[in-house]
Order: sequence, then C-alpha cells, then structure tokens
Amino acid sequence: MRRVLMVFVGVAVLSLSVFAAHHTVADQVIAVTKAQWAAEMKNDVATAMKNVADDYTEFNPDYPTRLDGKELSVTLAEAFSEGSGNLVAAEMANPKVQVYGDVAILSYNFIGAAKNKDGEIESVKAKSTRVYVKQGGQWMLVHANFAPVGD
Repeated sequence: MRRVLMVFVGVAVLSLSVFAAHHTVADQVIAVTKAQWAAEMKNDVATAMKNVADDYTEFNPDYPTRLDGKELSVTLAEAFSEGSGNLVAAEMANPKVQVYGDVAILSYNFIGAAKNKDGEIESVKAKSTRVYVKQGGQWMLVHANFAPVGD
C-alpha cells in the first residue's frame, strides 16, 4: 500500500511540475507580447522590436504579401510611429499558448484603441497568432499573422 501511495505521489508531483512549467512559458510569452505593445504605445521602436528575430515574417491585412525580415518591420514601425493611428490601448482576449519544446504558439483576439489623425479614438481588433522560438534563453517572435475581424 505504501509503495502504491509513493508512486501516486511521484506521478502527481511530476504532473504538477509539467503543468507549472507550461504555465510559466505561457506567462513569459504573453508578457513578451504585452511588453511589445507597451513599447509601441510609447513609440519606442527599438524596445518593441527587442524580441523580434532577424528572420521574422508576418501576414497582416494592410499588405497583400508576406512581410519578410525584422529590418522591414522596424522600417514600417518607425514610419507608423511618426503618423496617426498611434495605439493607445491594447488588450488580449482568449489567449491560448501551445508549447512544443522551444516553440510556443500564442493565439488570441486583439482588442485595442488607436488615435486617428483627427485625435478621435478608433477601435482596433484582430484575430492574432504569434509563433515564438526560445533562442539564447529569450522568447523571440519568428512569425505573426494578424487577420481582420469583420464589423
């Protein structure tokens, strides 16, 4: 009986460790994403792009093709930081993080607000997926897909 109890306790501890490790990764990946949004709201492009991999790719509704490379993303982020459409609020609804070793896939609904050129607040929404890879101890964004949400 004691041996069965010890096996049960061992399995329970191992299960909790795996569960806790998964949530730690999920928390880390979500924190990296929210830190990027916070930097974008301050127009701090360097900090916003800190966890973006050099070979980053992105699909978004503003362009008809895939965007390739961190350099292009930095150029576009710098251009947008100078104009209207500045992000003033960002929230993540329904986040789900799937972890496969050193790869984490974050999917969520983006809910935000941006100030237009006339100073009016407009809603921003998207169905979003981000793929992160752990490189050098940091979660780096390697791909994102931001799909529009119909009105």
